[in-house]
Amino acid sequence: MKERPNIIYILNDHQANYGHGEMVGGPKIHRPNIESLIGEGIKFTRAYTACPLCGPARRTMLTGLFPHNHGEIKNETNHKYDRELYLTTLANVGYKNYYYGKWHAGRGTALDFQCEGFSCPAYGNPYITPEYKKYIKEHNLPHFQVRIQHSFMEPESHYAKVHGIKKGHLLSPSFVTLSSHATGIMTTPKETHEAFFLARLACDKLRELAEEGNKTPFHMRIDFWGPHQPYFATQEYLDLYNYKNIPELPSFNDNLESKPNIYKSNHDYPISKNGELIYPNPLPWEDVWQKVLALNYAQQTLVDAAGGMVLDTLEEVGLTEDTLIIWSLDHGDSVGSYGGHFDKDAFMPEVMVRIPMVIRYPGVIPAGQVCDKLVSNIDLAPTFLDAAGTSFNETIDGQSLLPLCRQQDLEWREDLMCETHGHYINHLGRLVVTDRYKYVWNDGDMDELYDLKEDPFELKNLISSTEYANVLTDMKTRLAKWRQKTGDVVTKDMIRGKWLRIPKNK
Repeated sequence: MKERPNIIYILNDHQANYGHGEMVGGPKIHRPNIESLIGEGIKFTRAYTACPLCGPARRTMLTGLFPHNHGEIKNETNHKYDRELYLTTLANVGYKNYYYGKWHAGRGTALDFQCEGFSCPAYGNPYITPEYKKYIKEHNLPHFQVRIQHSFMEPESHYAKVHGIKKGHLLSPSFVTLSSHATGIMTTPKETHEAFFLARLACDKLRELAEEGNKTPFHMRIDFWGPHQPYFATQEYLDLYNYKNIPELPSFNDNLESKPNIYKSNHDYPISKNGELIYPNPLPWEDVWQKVLALNYAQQTLVDAAGGMVLDTLEEVGLTEDTLIIWSLDHGDSVGSYGGHFDKDAFMPEVMVRIPMVIRYPGVIPAGQVCDKLVSNIDLAPTFLDAAGTSFNETIDGQSLLPLCRQQDLEWREDLMCETHGHYINHLGRLVVTDRYKYVWNDGDMDELYDLKEDPFELKNLISSTEYANVLTDMKTRLAKWRQKTGDVVTKDMIRGKWLRIPKNK
């Protein structure tokens, strides 16, 4: 085993996880490759995102900082890179960085930060790039195509037209961003999907590195666009799910009266009006939502298969024992939840903030572990650097997970914070969670308190319950400590439509 391991980070985007599949009595979501990784490493059952929105969470994973400290507080804030990125630190200690996939962490791409590979600016669309066109030509594949099954875009709207979305029609996505609100069944082979394209690029590089002897340690990231909507998959994966067996999600029929207004924020057709979700949901659970979720689950299985290609190639070229792998995601997905969202705003129920996280490090992390300690994607960057024998040069909010992976009974945090600044609407919110309770402060709106042991799907907001008054006081104290510790002093000043960050005194 190498003194400094190779490091691979596989990142899924916006994945329905908590509250889906077997958890609600429905079909198992098939993810055989991440499950095999669990058997060889450690699974964290209480992993959270720092923020339930792509851009802020992705900058967090680069810096080990909460969004209020790194400045990328919303998608396309494009805050300057004024904090250290782990990619740069790894390169400075001799690692070669390879990056394949979505960036969406602010201006530029991964290739601006000492990385080689393939990366699109902003959200991006891989299907319109020269690299994708070269890939399908080399592998004698047709261009990606899908038949739209369901659209959540008003048929005659500009948005639907520029994306080329029309129910029942064939689509080869040509818009600058691959973010249409639709589902569909692919008419081309699975290898034409962006996940297989990215995995193939990564696998080709792994074979090349192995042939060269892997003399220099490398870090590689594979950042899939999926399973973020649009939910596109082949019939092969869709056949794994009988949509009629998908039960109604616990919060689908929630009228949201006990929730803050951000839960109602929605712009999808025909389930919203004037920017708010319609109650009761205009689309029936049977047939419509069941089919939407079936394609969501199918795309998750497709992405898992693509990630499995990377695991198989590592084994094939003999690099498994020298490589640390983390497989996780940026945040969850509220599809079908809380009144029946397709997309979401940046509110903070468990379906949005709980994330899968698995780490394998042969010879260092004992296999087959399950850990219920509170961890976060603020901890990923310091974990990468710790494995490489280095650390950030400045104070960060996260901490390396490696000591916890080696010894689960060591002293660890007893609570954890997440944050939001909204998405479609501006919203200042903070969350603190313990092993049982969860408190959400929503500036200028209703706060939330849940007993996750008794109410795992957060159907009963206990914020006004006298029975839980002492719990609420304790949770507010815990949140205050997190905010003080991380310098979280934020004012709601809407100058230029942005939140102003007051820097932490060091």
